Amino acid sequence: MPSNTVLLVEDERDIREMLTFSLERAGFVVATAETAEQALAMLEGPLPGLAIIDWMLPGLSGVQLARKLRQDALTRDLPLLMLTARGEEADKLKGFDAGFDDYMTKPFSPRELVARIKALLRRSGEPEDGVLEIGPLKLDTRGHHVVVGDDRVRIGPTEFRLLELLMRNPDRAFDRGQLLDRVWGRNVFVEERTVDVHVLRLRRALSPFGMDKTVQTVRGVGYRLAPQLAAG
Repeated sequence: MPSNTVLLVEDERDIREMLTFSLERAGFVVATAETAEQALAMLEGPLPGLAIIDWMLPGLSGVQLARKLRQDALTRDLPLLMLTARGEEADKLKGFDAGFDDYMTKPFSPRELVARIKALLRRSGEPEDGVLEIGPLKLDTRGHHVVVGDDRVRIGPTEFRLLELLMRNPDRAFDRGQLLDRVWGRNVFVEERTVDVHVLRLRRALSPFGMDKTVQTVRGVGYRLAPQLAAG
């Protein structure tokens, strides 16, 4: 999913449609699920920027879903916001204990919800304008394009997602399995050498701008982005 995607897990259609309208109007891409089980299946692929989860869901509750997400290495850092009709302090504490980052009690203002989402994304490192920058290299997560200085980089969608992940985690080494999970998703079965092919394509796309060496091979591990090697 694009990083400006919000996953909305809500079983009440009227609320789901109202929130989808408000979030799309605020510039977000909205993916929806009616149950925790549907949400878990969707999160096997590339992750959204944030998830909004209703407490009362058929099957697994929102609290149970949050606990599952926090126990999984792939989703443990995903920002989570809970929606609920419960407003008691004990219920709020239960939600925070389950791993939610914020909490809104129904009924609520869609404008306040959008403000809370933006605040959560800022706290999680999402830039306000959706642009990641390392030296002259800029990746626009909303416009879905990459530039070096004033020059547009021709880049494929998989290479874009790969570069986005590396730019969000500069100097962090990812092994091939981690890259497959985060860029391709767990529901896509491809060989680990596929990662090498796309890293090579990414480097070729960046090479005319002197940025290819920023994507480093970490011997015995995998790959990382080295911001200190960004060409000035």
